[in-house]
Amino acid sequence: MRKQATMTAVAILSAGLNMWPALPVQAQTYKADDIIKHFTPAQPPAPGTTRGLCIGTEADCSRAGHAVKPAAVAAFDLVVRFKYNSDVIEPEARGNLDEFAKALKAPQLGASRFVVEGHTDAAGTPSYNLELSERRAQAVVRYLGERGVDAAKLEARGYGQSKPIVADPFAGENRRVETRLKSE
Repeated sequence: MRKQATMTAVAILSAGLNMWPALPVQAQTYKADDIIKHFTPAQPPAPGTTRGLCIGTEADCSRAGHAVKPAAVAAFDLVVRFKYNSDVIEPEARGNLDEFAKALKAPQLGASRFVVEGHTDAAGTPSYNLELSERRAQAVVRYLGERGVDAAKLEARGYGQSKPIVADPFAGENRRVETRLKSE
């Protein structure tokens, strides 16, 4: 009976009949441990492991004693969204940033350096959006610094509207800040 009621509710909602008030959208949250796991570097190859060229699959090369270069770590979306034309960190983003600050102060990430990347949607001129994205990245770096993160570990960069994450370049999801490990 419950499954049938759920299916009926889905059918009604998908038909466009709003019989129920909209439920609040749950903000994405994460914990410091999630961030530490995401950015923790892979273990270095064991002593005696060769670094020569190996032709074959990663598993074949590993069995043959060749070091297999780990894949680059993907960016981590800090889930810091901004209102249109704003570089002000919204209250709902502070919890995630506080967790990020905790992770950056953890011993596992002690030697790591990060690039904090600001992004915008496509509304406005490219030059204005570049400047706005830089201000957004700097706002996050400043916030993390106020939480005890060593500013020398962070580099703010703005990318303007050049790297949207959704197909619609004007979508609010593109107004964001991400971070990645800094590669020298």
